Amino acid sequence: MRTIRHLVDLQARERPDATWLIAPETGATMDFAQLQRDSRDLTRFLLGRGLQPGDKVALMLHNGYQTARLLIGVMYGGFMVAPLNLLAQPSQLTYVLEHSDTRLVFTSAEFEPRLREALAGIARGIAVVVIDPDATDILDRSALPEAALPAVTETDDALLMYTSGTTGKPKGCVLSQRSVCAGGEFTSAAHGLGAQDRVLCAMPLYHINGQIVTTVAPLTHGGSVVMPHRFSVSHYWRQVAEHRCTWINVVPTIIAYLLNAPTPRELGLDVSRVKFCRSASAPLPPELHRAFEDKFGIGIIETFGMTETNAPCFTNPLDPARRKIGSPGTAFGNEAKVIDPATGREQPRDVPGELMIRGDNVMTGYYKDPETTAQTLEPDGWLHSGDLGYMDEDGFVFVTGRIKELIIKGGENIAPREIDEALLKHPAVLEAAAVGIPDPSYGQEILACVVLKPGADCTVESLSAFATQELGKYKTPKTIRFVSELPKGPSGKVQRLKLLDD
Repeated sequence: MRTIRHLVDLQARERPDATWLIAPETGATMDFAQLQRDSRDLTRFLLGRGLQPGDKVALMLHNGYQTARLLIGVMYGGFMVAPLNLLAQPSQLTYVLEHSDTRLVFTSAEFEPRLREALAGIARGIAVVVIDPDATDILDRSALPEAALPAVTETDDALLMYTSGTTGKPKGCVLSQRSVCAGGEFTSAAHGLGAQDRVLCAMPLYHINGQIVTTVAPLTHGGSVVMPHRFSVSHYWRQVAEHRCTWINVVPTIIAYLLNAPTPRELGLDVSRVKFCRSASAPLPPELHRAFEDKFGIGIIETFGMTETNAPCFTNPLDPARRKIGSPGTAFGNEAKVIDPATGREQPRDVPGELMIRGDNVMTGYYKDPETTAQTLEPDGWLHSGDLGYMDEDGFVFVTGRIKELIIKGGENIAPREIDEALLKHPAVLEAAAVGIPDPSYGQEILACVVLKPGADCTVESLSAFATQELGKYKTPKTIRFVSELPKGPSGKVQRLKLLDD
């Protein structure tokens, strides 16, 4: 049975005293028996508040002890959990809370004012429960009603995730109990994880990566997760060392910041237990990949996933000799193919097109949006990823960009990632993102927004000359703009089209 309840009950039965969660700020820990007890009590609490299985429960909390417990506990009871993006504006929160039919929100004193502002625009009542996210217990158990646990099946809705998107209203991905569990299973199997393994969760729990890869996956292999409030460059390696983590899960943005910080050795820390670094959520530029491995001596396993696929769907192999830098690997736990977007026919190897995915990890559809669901999910289960790429003779996928972000200059397709990677070779560049801008002669020209490394000295003219050497004149950005930061979604993925808003 692929349900969150089955996973929690299985670990509580077989390894009740084993640690599942560590909160480094407080030192609090939670074992599998506690997780089971708390999940059952949370179910009774929600039933006592009048909620029924399938009702939506939102979370507006930073990462921590209670956030992880609530994320799992809501799904355990057969309710649907809807984590809220903490970076969203009140108008965006209002839309998500209203559109999702949320019945109850757990939040903290830190976020309550913003939540109340968002709720003011909604006519129907939504209950608010304010908690301390670092408390080890938030329920008055003496007041819990006596109630039988409702049945939970694989096909029941478990998770409602609103995609950040680049245009229009966010879409709510409906993810079933089976698909949530499949995402955790694929992570565990792909990386050979077991009960002895522990991961540091530097990803927010309002993003699918943090939820599935670092929170659900340990329920499938019996491992544990260290859950700090947020990613911190200055605390990162100390948390890895002190809590004896055996693997780390990051995004390219985190890699870029770690590369410009002291190494564990320079800090006097032992991170020798770390077997690998998993990179996901956005393409990893080869320059960053090689620089990280050279500086830290930790091999990177690049992967690829989407909210619509419960995070992982491609991964590089465990064997370092078989990995390919620049590729997120081969399909794992699901099927994949590349099609011609115009005809829908499968492309030959090494011919670019749209990536398609099919498997138990794929979403059910978009909430209350049958039209977009039909455009995205084929009747036979194939998901349109919206990503461009190709598959080589070994089955490794190479992602070149998003269909909507493709730059078409004078009729030639230019993948923005190609521009990014060329600029990142410059020693002064920390981050770079290219996007197409209107041009009367070519239809589109290239704008590149660049974040320089702290203290770096670089001019637009010198960087443009460097780009010409790497790319040739035709692909060199017409405009290079230095910025303090790039617009990103919760995973750290650059939202290119928002560069056009500036």
